[in-house]
Amino acid sequence: MKFLFNLTVALLLAGTFVQAQNTPGPAGKGKVSGAILDEKAQPFPFVNVLLLKASDSTLVKGLAADESGKFLFDQVPSGKFMTLVSMVGYQKSYSATFTVNDDVVALSTITLKTDTQALNEVTVVAKKPFIEQQIDRTVINVENSIVSAGATALEVLERAPGVTVDQQNEQLKLRGKEGVIVQIDGKQTFLSQQELITLLRNTPSDNIEKIELITNPSAKYDAAGNSGIINIKMKRNKNYGTNGNINLGAAYAKYGRSNATATINHRAGKLSTFISGGTFFNKGFNNNDIYRKIPFEDKVTIFDQKTERTNKSQYYNVRAGVDYFATDKTTVGVLVSGFYNNWNNPFGQTNTRILNEDLSLQRTFRTDVFNGGKMNNVSANANLKHQFNDKGKELTFDVDYVNYSGSKKSNLDTRYFNPQGQEEGSSRETVRNNMPSDINIGVAKLDYAQPLGKGKFETGLKTSFVASDNDMVFETKVDEWVLDPTRSNRFKYTENVNAAYVNYNGSITKKLKYQLGLRGEHTHSIGNSLTLNEKRDRNYVNLFPSVFLSQQLDTNNVLNLSYSRRIDRPNYQSLNPFEFYLDPYTFQKGNPNLKPQYTNSFQLVHVYKNTINTTLAYSRIKDMIADELPQQIASENKTFVTSDNLDNQDNVSLTVSFPIKFTKWWNLQANFTGVYNAYNSIYLDQQLEIKQASWNMYASNQITLGKGWSAEVSGWYNSRAFYGLYAANPMGMVNAGLQKNILNKKGTIRLNVNDIFWTNRFNGTAIYKDIDFKVKSEWPSRQFRLTFTYNFGNQNVKGARQRNTGSDELQKRANSGG
Repeated sequence: MKFLFNLTVALLLAGTFVQAQNTPGPAGKGKVSGAILDEKAQPFPFVNVLLLKASDSTLVKGLAADESGKFLFDQVPSGKFMTLVSMVGYQKSYSATFTVNDDVVALSTITLKTDTQALNEVTVVAKKPFIEQQIDRTVINVENSIVSAGATALEVLERAPGVTVDQQNEQLKLRGKEGVIVQIDGKQTFLSQQELITLLRNTPSDNIEKIELITNPSAKYDAAGNSGIINIKMKRNKNYGTNGNINLGAAYAKYGRSNATATINHRAGKLSTFISGGTFFNKGFNNNDIYRKIPFEDKVTIFDQKTERTNKSQYYNVRAGVDYFATDKTTVGVLVSGFYNNWNNPFGQTNTRILNEDLSLQRTFRTDVFNGGKMNNVSANANLKHQFNDKGKELTFDVDYVNYSGSKKSNLDTRYFNPQGQEEGSSRETVRNNMPSDINIGVAKLDYAQPLGKGKFETGLKTSFVASDNDMVFETKVDEWVLDPTRSNRFKYTENVNAAYVNYNGSITKKLKYQLGLRGEHTHSIGNSLTLNEKRDRNYVNLFPSVFLSQQLDTNNVLNLSYSRRIDRPNYQSLNPFEFYLDPYTFQKGNPNLKPQYTNSFQLVHVYKNTINTTLAYSRIKDMIADELPQQIASENKTFVTSDNLDNQDNVSLTVSFPIKFTKWWNLQANFTGVYNAYNSIYLDQQLEIKQASWNMYASNQITLGKGWSAEVSGWYNSRAFYGLYAANPMGMVNAGLQKNILNKKGTIRLNVNDIFWTNRFNGTAIYKDIDFKVKSEWPSRQFRLTFTYNFGNQNVKGARQRNTGSDELQKRANSGG
């Protein structure tokens, strides 16, 4: 009912704003119009038209001619320009230089001629680098990477600057900090860290256009995410007419994997539609060695465990959307998407030796494990965008519904053996558990923007309601299956967040720009363990200011300074107090007492010639949520991991990104990030103080070989670093790939090898109080991959719009930790 009430209010506000559009906007700037004909003097539709600066041929704007071959650039600043008109199979046509003031420039009719030979003229190279450093974000252009072809979203993120993927504990970090908001097409996910990693591990990179790393978002974004936002943008064709593409891939890494995706787009008149789908099949493995010492009453027990697991997964997804351009200024759209993910471990076995302190054998046990699960997702979005004028006065409205449903299952069969290898039959343990879960999300969002004074004013409202239901059923087997009420638990969680923001950006001088923002969020959450009769009701209001300053020092140098305050709420699974057993002595446990964490972030960015980017950042996190913290029940030789709030964390990072052009055919993009983390807290009734400096780097070499051939060699390296209480040894990998354009450049074949030397393995140690762990883990990081891509239809004209939705920042805490 709360959601329906808030949605009604937002709809009424949307209607009010639309009715208020009778005030005309200020006069526009210059405009450039023209028309294009073919060799038969017929209108030539859907042709690329670029507006270039006459001084250096840099791109100002780009568009596509309409169905009648006509085009119009509006809001063109004063200056001297020329146009470039191009179409595959035709000669490029440059106009003469012309001058634009606050008037309309009508160009002479342009006739395109068939390209019968190579032309010795100036060309505009539009290929984007794999990593593109922008003022407010870092962009990874996945579709331009040879070595990313046939990979997964998780494997691409491993190569992103400042991003670390902890495969052992299944966590993502950005610039050494946890609490990353992960979005897919701007829509936030709502899964646990483990579920998010599983989803990314099963999402083919061939579905991805680019990944954006936003380290200091403005007040317009949700306040969640202390380390920033990772936004994964899926591919969406932008052309008129009917067109599409298919991708086929296969890989081998001890076991095989395969993927196939397809997209079809159609745009004509006032309608733009698309549908895309894909499938991914994967078989892999995960091996772990765990060595831990447990002291109790002057006695030390040692567990030496070796686990081998194979895993199989199937992933299917579909996306479809329609945009209706009701008028030149009003667009209505609908977007639906869904996926089905099924995974299991057909083989899993843990062999454990229990030793005395002198390494004499007490006993051994073997646990045969079956883990499996599935997850379904359905998302629907309806949106409206209305532009009141050509100066940026506009209103957007979104309403979303998202559902995640699924279940996790595991069966554990443990047999014990004496030192002589004889089975202790009476001590055999057989248990199983099943946890169905259901998450429903409703969101309504209203945003309004208009020019005001010498800048732009933005404001908006947002309301979201989330309800999750998890039912853990744990059973043991003696003669038959019997419910274990001490381990079973049903947990429900509801959360309502209402937010409002104001944002203003303008300029004090021509070289000094600023942006000021303030966001207010009211949160009401209830976590209820029905089985344990434990209920946590929280109701609080927070304000989140943000400040951005940008100073143009000279022609080549820009300096940006920003500050923001953010919040991270615990994810729903972390609040669930259930115990999830991996073997009789090892389990995971939720913490219903987790509090939100708050972060104050400062960032200083220097940009040189729009290419070399240097970022110095500092943040302090209060009540930091630390995941995967180990604890022990020494009297029972049991170890479990949980989440808890630590007092403070200080984080300082330095990131440098720069390109190097060695020759016309060899380009290098390099990124370096240095991080200093300091923890200071009381944990397990003892002072915890960790100070750790670490660094990581990434480099990618793009090599053009000629005749349609190109190559890429890349690699990354992470130094020794702390993940919670774990001190991890260095990790890294080297990749190489080869690409060939075929079928008149409509097709592409890529062959690549990922992690050539198989150095991407986890090796860590945790020593604190009575905790003494050593962990090793390996997975199929080294892979051989072959992919084929084919584009069909009209690939030359701009079309359907990209858009974010109201649940853009909400679908994560079911997908990642708080």
